[in-house]
Amino acid sequence: MWNNSVNLSKNLQYLSSPFLAAYNGFLSQQTRNTFILKRRTPPGLAKKNGPSKVLRGRHFVYELVEDTNVRKKPDLQLILTSYVEGLGNKGDLVTVPRNKGYTKLLLPRLAMYATPENIDKTKAAADDQDSRYSSPYVERTINVLSTRTLPVLMSNTNPWVLEKWHIRTWLRRSGFHLQDESITLPDKPISGPNPAMEGKDFYITVTINKKEQVKVRCRLFQIDKKKFTVPEEYYKNTAEPIFPEDKSILDTMPGFYLRESKSSRI
Repeated sequence: MWNNSVNLSKNLQYLSSPFLAAYNGFLSQQTRNTFILKRRTPPGLAKKNGPSKVLRGRHFVYELVEDTNVRKKPDLQLILTSYVEGLGNKGDLVTVPRNKGYTKLLLPRLAMYATPENIDKTKAAADDQDSRYSSPYVERTINVLSTRTLPVLMSNTNPWVLEKWHIRTWLRRSGFHLQDESITLPDKPISGPNPAMEGKDFYITVTINKKEQVKVRCRLFQIDKKKFTVPEEYYKNTAEPIFPEDKSILDTMPGFYLRESKSSRI
């Protein structure tokens, strides 16, 4: 009987040994977990200069208030070390989700933590650098406008001369809102109706934030007032320019491209 007790004690000591991980082939390490609890039955207060009250079993029953492991962590404040499309220029202070900040900005070294030292360092170098774009969304806007074929529908019965407000109207119908001052029409006037210009291209220049400029391809359609529609999939086809001297510029402008669907990717 005594020998069994001794063997059991040795086995318990072996199981509680810090080398348990080495003997059993798995890694045992400490984890930092914090749980906020509260007593279901608060203990009574002791009298002044009196003995403390004895805690009963009901005083050791706790309720979970918060598990800090599932608490939503705050976003990261970072300072960009280079231009990032859709976020900002070098030296801008941005706030991004933690996962995006770690994987997309910190690991590629496109940003650094917004510590007081880094903020002071960025302010000192801010005067010596020139921003790449006037806004974080300028590059994205340029990419969308440069690949867009804007339909411009005019009358085929009433005389007209193409003006800026015509272009502004059709840009607005396509989801772009801008002022007439941001639109530059071709040097030569376009007037009609003229069947020779039907379905042909010309380009305009759009100025963004009074700094960046992008050329936008436009296609002229002359239609009846009762048939106020755009031909289907007109943007997939190429067209001749209204002005032959603009052909070299229109050929360099990116046209329509069909995005590859996810199911067709390897």
